[in-house]
Amino acid sequence: MSDKQRPPIWVGHVDIRTTKLDETEDFFKTVGLRSIFRGDEVAVLEFRGGTHIVVIKDEAAEPTDATFDLMVEDLDETYAQFKSLNLEVSEISEGTIHNSFYVTEPGGNRIVVNSTHVGDHSLV
Repeated sequence: MSDKQRPPIWVGHVDIRTTKLDETEDFFKTVGLRSIFRGDEVAVLEFRGGTHIVVIKDEAAEPTDATFDLMVEDLDETYAQFKSLNLEVSEISEGTIHNSFYVTEPGGNRIVVNSTHVGDHSLV
């Protein structure tokens, strides 16, 4: 495979546990994900690229930092959009590879939102 081809493998599913299934599902729709499935105890939504997030209702879930991060084309624009939607966001921090901020979903889980470097092979 050349460096210019898309890799033949990708992430299929990630999950997040929350005590607030309805609100967390609405949060992900608000930030741009597409609803795929909704059950009594689970919601499945789709990211760009086809990865699904499985939102699991768990009354014992303790808020934590998500085990995945989000990546966006324009971090400053996304930050301004999230603030205008009254989402709970941290300040933007500058990093070596990514600039980033945290957004907190209604169940209290914090999710990192990173600037992109897709296609910039000098950073990997």
